[in-house]
Amino acid sequence: MFTQFRHRLGKDGYEKVFSMQLRQLMESGLVKGRVVAVDGTAVKAYSQRDLENKRGKSDFDARVGRGRRGFILGYKVHTACCANSELPLTFTVEPCNMNEKCFIKLLLEKLKCRGVCFKTVLADAQYDSAKVRNCVREYSAEPVVPYRKSSKIRDAFRVGKDFIVRGIKRLVNLFRKRVSIERVFSRAKEWLLLDHLRVRGLEQASIHACISFSAIHFETRYRR
Repeated sequence: MFTQFRHRLGKDGYEKVFSMQLRQLMESGLVKGRVVAVDGTAVKAYSQRDLENKRGKSDFDARVGRGRRGFILGYKVHTACCANSELPLTFTVEPCNMNEKCFIKLLLEKLKCRGVCFKTVLADAQYDSAKVRNCVREYSAEPVVPYRKSSKIRDAFRVGKDFIVRGIKRLVNLFRKRVSIERVFSRAKEWLLLDHLRVRGLEQASIHACISFSAIHFETRYRR
């Protein structure tokens, strides 16, 4: 029944439900959110590509961008989750061709508005930039973002050529919690159909993601 009110509730209505569930989880102590992990995952659009091979033929909002296994037509779900409880805290859905770094500030602002008192932000090397680190510090939080393996900064916290993260032990131990965001995406895709869009348009894709993440909240709250 929850999915039958798409047009009545709209995107804002579904996000209010998501925020209400998150607030209940925080009040019950299931979510603290002091350490959060951020990342984005690609979701294939319910459309073919147009003749220019840049956007959707029947979904005009979808764009061609890089997914896990090459280029796809679709959207990217940028998400922040609690690194300890592995629960989604906030998200935004954008066309697949847009870079993850563009949405770090939006995610952090949403976390602040929802009352999440984060102190550490974990992200992988694709977020490696001074702008991202400064943005995190603006919220009085510590960025734990490894430098890329091509970085020339000496003795930096970085990803090596073997894709293993090395550096200060405290940062390495914190960074290991970043796997929590991968588990959130895995649950949402494998169990809650995040990766099975059957709607078109950015707003409907956002609602679809919201329903998947709200289901994780619902399951967590009533399972415990």
